[in-house]
Amino acid sequence: MNLVYATELTPNQWKVLESLLPAPKSTGRPRSVSLMLIMQAILYVLVTGCAWRLLPHEYPPYSTVYYYFRQWRDDGHWKRIHDALFEQVRRTAGRDPSPSAASLDSQSVPTAVMVHEAVGYDGAKQIKGRKRFTLVDTLGLLMAVHVVAAHVPEREGARQLLAKVNQDRERFPRLARIWVDGGFSGQDFMRWVIDTFRWILETVLRPQGAQGFVLLPKRWVVERTYGWLHWCRRLNVDYEHLTTSSEALIHIAMIRIMLRRLA
Repeated sequence: MNLVYATELTPNQWKVLESLLPAPKSTGRPRSVSLMLIMQAILYVLVTGCAWRLLPHEYPPYSTVYYYFRQWRDDGHWKRIHDALFEQVRRTAGRDPSPSAASLDSQSVPTAVMVHEAVGYDGAKQIKGRKRFTLVDTLGLLMAVHVVAAHVPEREGARQLLAKVNQDRERFPRLARIWVDGGFSGQDFMRWVIDTFRWILETVLRPQGAQGFVLLPKRWVVERTYGWLHWCRRLNVDYEHLTTSSEALIHIAMIRIMLRRLA
């Protein structure tokens, strides 16, 4: 198969992904659209940053493509695909499917002018938009993401993210240690985490007097993950009206990365 666009999946990548996609519904009209073309179109929007309406004519109508994106967002299927690939990649790398350690950080990104829900101002970064709280394993793979308004403080956003991870705790029975930066430090907060979830927060600080970029032990992994996400132009500015759409696109970006590792 010749790839029309560089964003498209290879045959081997599609073979890995196809088995994870939902089967057609038993009721209603039979599925008449190619799921491969649907996925190619969604990846095109994600990587190029174009609007849904500007999809090339090689793909199904944008309304059909967006319908599948929205449907799999609402029923949680993007996350299920992501989680299945997460375990496959860790096994392929010789790791236990459940990480024992992780890194947590936040990233503020601007929102588009037409976005009004869950938008705030991050005074530290001087960005009006949203903040992504992210937990990754030692390979840089996404364990959980939570998108909120940019004015939400670090510790409050971390509380919400860790509560989300706790709801998914059967996936992470071995998780014990989480590395964070100084924004998440504080004895009261760290004690709350260990009392509530039995996880240890370990703060990794910049060396005193250091200037410019400093490679911090353990925590550099999550910074690299943010670098991966920036290869997807749709994620450099948050264009999504709903934070659930923002989180779904981050899951899709990681699905793309993991497929490239597996095939």
